[in-house]
Amino acid sequence: MPHCSDPKPTLIVVTGPTGSGKTDLSIQLAQRLGCEIISADSRQLFRDIPIGTAAPDSAQLAAVPHHFVGTLALDDYYSAARFEEEVMELLPRLWKKSRYAIMCGGSMMYIDAVTRGIDELPTVSEQVRTDMAAIYRTEGIEGLRARLRLLDPDYLSAADPANHRRLIHAVEICIEAGVPYSSLRTGTVKERPFNIVKMMIDYPRQELFDRINRRVESMIEHGLVEEARRVYPMRHLNSLNTVGYKELFAWFDGAMDRDTAIARIAKNTRVYAKKQLTWLKRDPSVIRLSPVTAPADALSALGLQT
Repeated sequence: MPHCSDPKPTLIVVTGPTGSGKTDLSIQLAQRLGCEIISADSRQLFRDIPIGTAAPDSAQLAAVPHHFVGTLALDDYYSAARFEEEVMELLPRLWKKSRYAIMCGGSMMYIDAVTRGIDELPTVSEQVRTDMAAIYRTEGIEGLRARLRLLDPDYLSAADPANHRRLIHAVEICIEAGVPYSSLRTGTVKERPFNIVKMMIDYPRQELFDRINRRVESMIEHGLVEEARRVYPMRHLNSLNTVGYKELFAWFDGAMDRDTAIARIAKNTRVYAKKQLTWLKRDPSVIRLSPVTAPADALSALGLQT
């Protein structure tokens, strides 16, 4: 834990499962510490979908400067590697204003990219991305697996066989690099010139699920269906291949009714939260905060008084 006399700046990572109150806690801490917030959410990066991604609203954005919120068009390409590069360029500028910066989000690969670093991988060309998208569209996930059996059987044996995005990425890297993706993955943790303190609000499982259910209801009340209809013509984009939009698109396509789609959003969000919790369980450095006293507990963890 950083000491108050430590000359190195501190990156506070407010993470946790979806629906656990990360945004509110980050804003409270940022106002108390006089610092800015970096969003580590792979979907809040995109414009035009603020409701479904639970992006900070106008009042929250006005309360504290935020970075990486609504900066991309829906058809823009982005990656954890690019996020690492851009955050590492941004942080020195933030350190000039405060010895603290807050990174808030639940996209665990993005958080790992900044806190641990990721391996240097070749940039995937537009042509290769287009080719892989076409293969997935015409041959499905088995087409991706078939290519990995030839290009990188070691990665295929260790990968989630149902996660098409990971499989697409692995094939893309194999093609661009000309070597197996698995041979480029060293897992080496990079040294960072700043302290890192990770924390999460630790709700009991059922309470978290109740919060998720209520948030889905609130999203519907605040216009998620209308937002999804606006972007429906672009439903093939990777930025929209996510919980909330997939289920509503299925309703629009006639594959399920409205009530089923909304219930499925809540269910799939809970499933996603479970995956986030499993990831977080593997990281013993994450400080677990009480939902009742989270802001005070967070400041205490930083060695500061409330």
